Amino acid sequence: MSEDDNRYELLEGELVVSRAPRLTHQEISGNVFVLFRRHLEDNSLGKIFATPGITFDEFNSVIPDLVFVSYARLDAIVVDDRFIGAPELVIEIVSPGEGNARRDRVTKRQIYSRHGVVEYWIIDPEQQSVEVYRLDEGILELQTTVTAHDELRSSALPDFACRASEIFKR
Repeated sequence: MSEDDNRYELLEGELVVSRAPRLTHQEISGNVFVLFRRHLEDNSLGKIFATPGITFDEFNSVIPDLVFVSYARLDAIVVDDRFIGAPELVIEIVSPGEGNARRDRVTKRQIYSRHGVVEYWIIDPEQQSVEVYRLDEGILELQTTVTAHDELRSSALPDFACRASEIFKR
C-alpha cells in the first residue's frame, strides 16, 4: 500500500493500480485469517499472511489477499523477509467490477500457475462463493465451487475444513 491509498501490482510487466479494498472485503479476509490461525494453533503446519507482496520475477509482483505457506517451504521462498516464490495456497477476494474479476480469474491465475502455486482460492463476496483451483500439470484448474453450507477444504492445509458461510459472516 502506498500513501495515496492505492495498491500497485506488476502483472505480466504491466503496472496495475487498484483502490484499497472495501470493508466487506476486509471482513472476509479477517474471517479467513482467523479460521486458518485457529487451525494452525492446533496444527503446527505453517503460517498465514495477509496482503504479503510476492515478487516472482521482474515482470510479476503481486499482493494477494492471503497466503498460506508451510514451514517446510517457508525458508525456500523467503529472502530478506520477503516472498520471492510461490506459497502453497494463495487467496484472492474479488473486488466489484468486471476488470477485477477478470484479473483474479484469468491474469493472476495464469501467473500463479506458471510460478507453481499449488492451490488458489477466489472468494466472491457478491456470489457468496469460493472457487477452489488446484495445480494440475502446470495449470490451476477449477476443482470445485462451494457456497453457503458447503464444506470448504484445502489440500494445501491438511485437516482444515469450514463451512463456506463462516467466511461470509458479518
